[in-house]
Amino acid sequence: MVLVRATTMADWPALREIRLQALRDAPDAFASTYAREAAFGEDEWHRRATRDGSFIAFLPEVTPAGLGGGYLAAPGVVELIGMFVRPQARGRGVGEALVDAVAGWAGAQGASTVHLWVTETNKARLLYERCGFTVTAERQPLPSNPALGEIGMQRPVEPGPV
Repeated sequence: MVLVRATTMADWPALREIRLQALRDAPDAFASTYAREAAFGEDEWHRRATRDGSFIAFLPEVTPAGLGGGYLAAPGVVELIGMFVRPQARGRGVGEALVDAVAGWAGAQGASTVHLWVTETNKARLLYERCGFTVTAERQPLPSNPALGEIGMQRPVEPGPV
């Protein structure tokens, strides 16, 4: 069973560990680099662990199993960011549970849309399509590797009480 919850200050070591693994395992999937984030001090990891919209997933035998987050990018639009599921946890509902957590949080913020950027060759695109995202006409170079292109995807969410 997948457990997803908002991150807390106590999660900062796990958050750091899994984020750095994500950057090592998939250097072309994120708008950052391992070298950049490995240099962050504890204060930055504390800030990230306590920021609203940050989620961590657990499986009994894979702890932590994944992470993801969102932020209000524009009125009514939450940007889904930083999604990563450890290889040993893939195919077990972790990605879907993280997307659902961010979408629920987005609705609670009054958003009607969740948007994301994904590199054109990233297999996570299939996860996002299963979760109801559709490709938009948006295209941009990946900030950390402009030789790669990203596509925009979005899905509607039901706004809920703030």
